[in-house]
Amino acid sequence: MSSTMMRAAVFEGRGTIRIREVPRPSPGLGEALIRVTLTTICGTDVHILKGEYPVREGLVVGHEPVGVVAALGAGVTGYALGDRVIVGAITPCGQCRACLSGDASQCGGGGPGDQAGYRAIGGWRFGNTIDGCQAEYVLVPNAQANLAKIPDSLSDEEVVLCPDIMSTGFSAAERGRVRLGDAVAVFAQGPIGLCAAAGARLAGAALVIGVDKVPRRLELARRMGADVVLNYEEQDVVAEIKKLTGGGVDVAIEALGQPSTFEGALRSVRPGGTVSSLGVYSGHLALPVDAFAAGLGDHTIVTSLCPGGKERMRRLMSIVAAHRFPFGELVTHRFGLGEIEAAYDLFSHQRDGVMKVAIRP
Repeated sequence: MSSTMMRAAVFEGRGTIRIREVPRPSPGLGEALIRVTLTTICGTDVHILKGEYPVREGLVVGHEPVGVVAALGAGVTGYALGDRVIVGAITPCGQCRACLSGDASQCGGGGPGDQAGYRAIGGWRFGNTIDGCQAEYVLVPNAQANLAKIPDSLSDEEVVLCPDIMSTGFSAAERGRVRLGDAVAVFAQGPIGLCAAAGARLAGAALVIGVDKVPRRLELARRMGADVVLNYEEQDVVAEIKKLTGGGVDVAIEALGQPSTFEGALRSVRPGGTVSSLGVYSGHLALPVDAFAAGLGDHTIVTSLCPGGKERMRRLMSIVAAHRFPFGELVTHRFGLGEIEAAYDLFSHQRDGVMKVAIRP
C-alpha cells in the first residue's frame, strides 16, 4: 500500500460497509492526524448500516477513536508525535455560541469541511459529516479542544468506551439531574444502559433499578451500580417499580431508542419526575395519552447527545482509573480492521452475548 493511502471501513449504501483503500488525510490548520490503535462499533453505526440514519455514500464510518498522534497541523500546541490520545465522539470547537454557552455537544451543527446536504446534529462529525475512525488514520478537527492524553497507567481497552459509551451513559444522570437519595430506573442494560446505571450511582442515587431480559446483562447490571434488576419478560416492570418506590422513580432513563422502552420509562416515573432519554430513534415515536398524564403530570423529558471535548475525556479516564466499576467487561469481542464486516454482522445481530467489540487496525 502507498504511504499516501490507508485502509478504512466505508459506507457504500444501505446494508454495505466494506474495507477500502482510501487517501490518507493530512492535517491542516488546527487539525491533527491520529493513527488509530483501537476503536469500536456503536449502535448508531448499525443505524447507518441499515439506512435508518442517512450519511453520504463513500463516508468512512466510526466515532470512537483511541490512537497516537501521527502529525500535527499548524496552531496545535502541547502535543507531540507519538502521544497516546483519545478523542470524544463529539468534537466541539470550544469557540462557537453553543460551546461558550455550555452546550458543547450542540457545537455548530456542522461547520467547515462538513458535507452539505447531510444531517448535522450538533458536534457529531466523525462518521456522520466527516470521515470517521474505523480506519488506520483519522483526521481530528479542532484538535486543541479535543485531543485528550491517555495516562500511562491506562491501556487502550480501558479507555475505548470513554469517547461515546461512558460519556453518553453518564450524561443520562447529568441531564436527568439525579440528586442524592433519588430512585432511578434504567430501561435496557446494553453498554450505554450499564454506564447509565453506573452514572446514576455516582450521582448519588439511593436506589438504581436495571431493566432488561438478558440474564447476563442483568447480572452485570448489579456490578455496574444496580441495586435491583427486573426482567420484563417475567414480570410487569412498571408495576414492580411503582411498588418498590411508592409511586414511581424520580428519574427514568431510556437507553435503547425504542417506543416500548420510552413508554415504560414514562409510565415508571413519578408525577413531577424526569425521563432522560439516550436512545437514537428511527421511525415514528408515539405515546398513549394516559402514559403522558394527558400533559398534566409535570413531567420533564430530556434528551442527550454524548458530551465531548478533552476535559470530558480526562474526567471519564479518571473514573476508569479509580476502578469503581468493571467497565472492561463490556468489551466482549475483538476483531482486526480487516474483519470489520464480520464484526458488524455479530454486533448488529447481537449474537454470542456480544456487548461491545474492539476493532484494532
